[in-house]
Amino acid sequence: MRERTLACRCVVDFSASPHEFQTETRPGLSGMFRVRLSQRPSALCWAWGRSAQSRAWTLREMAGNLLKTSSLTVRTNLLHQMGGISLYNTSHGFHVEELEKKLRQFPGGSVDLQKEDSGIGILTLNNPSKKNALSGVMMLQLLERVIELENWTEGKGLIVRGAENTFSSGSDLNAVRALLTPEDGLALCMFMQNTLTRLKRLPLISVALIQGWALGGGAEITTACDYRLMTAESVIRFVHKDMGIIPSWGGATLLVNIIGSRQALKVLSGALKLDPKKALDIGMAEEVLQSTDGTECLGEAREWLMQFTRGPPEVIRTLKRYISSGQDLCFEEALQVEKDLVGTVWGSHAHKEATARKGKCNK
Repeated sequence: MRERTLACRCVVDFSASPHEFQTETRPGLSGMFRVRLSQRPSALCWAWGRSAQSRAWTLREMAGNLLKTSSLTVRTNLLHQMGGISLYNTSHGFHVEELEKKLRQFPGGSVDLQKEDSGIGILTLNNPSKKNALSGVMMLQLLERVIELENWTEGKGLIVRGAENTFSSGSDLNAVRALLTPEDGLALCMFMQNTLTRLKRLPLISVALIQGWALGGGAEITTACDYRLMTAESVIRFVHKDMGIIPSWGGATLLVNIIGSRQALKVLSGALKLDPKKALDIGMAEEVLQSTDGTECLGEAREWLMQFTRGPPEVIRTLKRYISSGQDLCFEEALQVEKDLVGTVWGSHAHKEATARKGKCNK
């Protein structure tokens, strides 16, 4: 059947043999195409000693394999939709219900979300008595807030901050001490990697507003944002080496993307304190804000972000989706994504309204 390039939905046919799954992609109500996928056990699945004939393949795994084996059109269509799909599931040895039960045993603090009429969201890590360390409940809430933002169709930008002039000191040590087995560590790693990847892939232009300290996991959260703004007294520090571990929430991979492998190796192996000057020099931060007061800093960050979010939500969100997709694709595939996404905004109301004006910009 003829391929379509419209947004599509995959459906698993579990009646297929264990090694061969049939997917059905339906673009809207008209037309469809089928892809037969031969699935080999992944390295992670093998490492966990799980059966190669397990049928617990989710959309994420199928999408990942389709991205490798299918046509360019199928790959780009699936990648457009993968932002809200979990990275891990039971086939990777990840049992989210078990981890959630453990994390709920460690309450304290909250992750608050305020959605403004301007299309700017304010996500606040709120646990000031522990320098905004993430309790187990806060880790669960962070994912809940990210999912809420995924469904906020009017959103254009996001500011991630900590309460009371401190960004975050990372994980609450009470939770960490109770999760010291390798199995628990791996489960927490997969959970937080999933959360920060979804945060990074939000169709919102995001900025971390860093006041005070961003330590350990707090530093990793800043890397899941598109930009970082710092106050004069703020510090980013990946302290993982001093804690006998490495970054496990995706922060090391994201850090390499931001500042390059040479600088990232120095920052991580030296557990360097990145003050605003150093962060600017290596490309970790965009600007140093003038204010130190929490309210004034937020106003500065909002003003900085709004220079990039002025315009219709569908245009801003499409631009962000394209940039996010382009980071995961080769050059030719990125061009295909650009071509496909142009069709979603070309000829739209905003486009027609803009072209009806005399000039391309105000002078």
